[in-house]
Amino acid sequence: MPFTYKTVLIVGATSGIGAAMAEKLVAEGSKVIVCGRRQDRIDQFVGKHGADKASGIRVDITDHANLDAFVEKVLSDYPSLDCVFLNSGVQSATRLSRPLEFDLAKFHQEVNVNFTSIVNLMIKFLPHLQSKPHPTGLIVTGTHLALVPAATMAAYSASKAALTAFVDCCRAQNRQKSTKIIEIYPPVVQTELHDWMGVENGRALGMPVEKFTEEAYSELLKGDEMVVVGSIATEPREVYMDLVDRRRKIFDKLAGAMLSRFEL
Repeated sequence: MPFTYKTVLIVGATSGIGAAMAEKLVAEGSKVIVCGRRQDRIDQFVGKHGADKASGIRVDITDHANLDAFVEKVLSDYPSLDCVFLNSGVQSATRLSRPLEFDLAKFHQEVNVNFTSIVNLMIKFLPHLQSKPHPTGLIVTGTHLALVPAATMAAYSASKAALTAFVDCCRAQNRQKSTKIIEIYPPVVQTELHDWMGVENGRALGMPVEKFTEEAYSELLKGDEMVVVGSIATEPREVYMDLVDRRRKIFDKLAGAMLSRFEL
């Protein structure tokens, strides 16, 4: 079945989930603009699919000084843009048991990539998406570790938990508008994200990216605002989904109470 949106910008599309989703969406008939730091991979993608189906822009989302210029170029070159898919992310181990050895700069850089830079892009693209007279989409890649943190990956878990909280709040405040705000919760997927474990070990860990892509795409077509694939590695899916569902119900109840006293 063709994808809901016809012109899709994917940020963080030069590897992993972003690259796999870019391939899938092109195959399903969408025009895809791939963005990332690696120009050679952008060129390969466009060369493979042709300019009528694919294009690309090199961007470093942590370069905040040039972010407005990037957004302006996207909207100028692709006024028909109806979906922004924010997938950028990095991951590392954080050894909190040795605070004298702790690299604070690396920690904050990981938070910058996974949270701050994604929030910046959400806020900068929302006005364009919400100005369209037809439904549009803003998709963000989260993680199960936003709900249940990994003890050895504090920066990744904390930044993704912050991102999920922000997405929840943004969605609740914009529910009556035309842009659907969607968060994808992947399990561990076999991508470059885990290269800090060693390439051979890291890329063999978890669900094959092709399998994840097919499952995530199938769920996206159903129209839910939360796309949950798999589970926390230690838990059966039904146990984990009970946690997800209870959290969503509690959030919706609290959001309703808060927003009833808040001028949007």
